[in-house]
Amino acid sequence: MSPAERAVRFAALHEGGCFALPNAWDAGSARILAHAGAVAIATTSAGIAWQLGRRDYAVSLAESLENARVLIAATTLPVSADLEDGFGPAPEDCAATIRAAADAGLAGCTIEDTTRNPAAPIHDFDHAVARIRAAVQAARGLGRPFVLTARAENFLNGRPDLDDTVRRLVAFAEAGADCLYAPALPDMEAIRKVVAAVAPKPVNVLIAPRSGPVPLATLAEAGVRRVSAGGLLARAAYAHTLDLARAMLAGDLARLNAGPAGTEVSAAMRGQGD
Repeated sequence: MSPAERAVRFAALHEGGCFALPNAWDAGSARILAHAGAVAIATTSAGIAWQLGRRDYAVSLAESLENARVLIAATTLPVSADLEDGFGPAPEDCAATIRAAADAGLAGCTIEDTTRNPAAPIHDFDHAVARIRAAVQAARGLGRPFVLTARAENFLNGRPDLDDTVRRLVAFAEAGADCLYAPALPDMEAIRKVVAAVAPKPVNVLIAPRSGPVPLATLAEAGVRRVSAGGLLARAAYAHTLDLARAMLAGDLARLNAGPAGTEVSAAMRGQGD
């Protein structure tokens, strides 16, 4: 399936209802998610870094796009990439990143308003909007659909300012972003406020509000169109491995034998290209 065909499929998923967008970190996890029934997958910056043996945010644009190519080759699903802050502070950097993402075959990506500067972690409002506007212009020049998701990162960076978050998301929507995303919103009321503010543009939510988990149906009823997992699936896989490794090293070999059979995992790996 061509990149354009995958992009058309991905864009169509945002037109109605609510779908789950799980995040893969390598070819095997991509095939597992496809086998489980995912309709599209995303990358995860944390998962990419961990599978390279690094901390989060220690990955280059080239490495992120190479990871995306691996996921694209592993399945026939549309793939959207977590491209962090656009890999550069200037609007021109974000535009160049969009063009590179499209060249890699991606159906979409996310761009954050973060700076990677702990002293001032969020770009000033006007500059943040200019960055998204430049990314939108680059996406519109591709000649095919490309779902650009603009992220407002206040709540992940010690700035629990819902009004500013909504203001940013509204401005990103007006600048042409296709989907809006504010990770770690505090509760369902905040999620509903975001959805109402940017309507009819689709909203992505990271699993659930910080107040606690809710069913996918609850998010759908609130008007959310897309629910992603971020690095949570990768974290669970690595945490479970760590737990079993500690048990093994402590002499508890029964813990390993009690795990599931590898039959279904092997079946999942018989995917595209085999």
